[in-house]
Amino acid sequence: MTAADPLSDVAARALPLLDLTDLSEGCTAEAVRGLCERAQRHAAAAVCVWPRFVAQAAQALAGSGVRIATVVNFPEGNEDVAGTVAETRTAIENGADEIDLVLPYRTFLRGDADAARAMVASVREACGEKLLKVILETGMLPDAETVARASQLALEAGADFLKTSTGKTPVSATPEAAEAMLLAIRDRDGARPVGLKVSGGLRRVEDAARYLALADRIMGPDWASPHTFRLGASALLDDLARAVEAAA
Repeated sequence: MTAADPLSDVAARALPLLDLTDLSEGCTAEAVRGLCERAQRHAAAAVCVWPRFVAQAAQALAGSGVRIATVVNFPEGNEDVAGTVAETRTAIENGADEIDLVLPYRTFLRGDADAARAMVASVREACGEKLLKVILETGMLPDAETVARASQLALEAGADFLKTSTGKTPVSATPEAAEAMLLAIRDRDGARPVGLKVSGGLRRVEDAARYLALADRIMGPDWASPHTFRLGASALLDDLARAVEAAA
């Protein structure tokens, strides 16, 4: 970061890490079209849309390098493994590159780790070579130790990314949860690359700066890239773009 305008450097670094997202209840095909246009214009990492819009997004973004993410078992995090696997397969057939799965966190919290693990492992198998992000819904987990245990479970069951939140609960991403997840990633067994997606409540360049600094401290300054670190936000885009343009 430069001394004159450090936030402009943060913004330039964060833009290619964005998963531009519209998971609003009233999302429309027109809104998805606009989301895809913005993603291409700013070279975002991915768009994240409801499963019903995956085919449209895949067509709009063909050849652009912007990836298509969608959500399954969302947002409740239920225990219907068969239904979630079917949802996953359909999304992939329609063009999804990445699957964001909500962990059955209530099941996990009541002590049934095996059932939660079975969900992740089953969806991992259904994903094949596609990227699997597991949403822990950290705002519903009571403390950092529980976040760490949920992280370890998801990693052991085959997650490619850990993701903080659905954005549908009163508490979304927090630095404390992100730190516990990054430590689980850093300290896991094996060399398989694993990433972190921070989502929910990110709106300002300062929010991006906070989480990038956390990743730099725990994982090293060269770790965060679109392959290892994502920021799940659309509200953040305008602030990042303003910061970059102001420094131009």
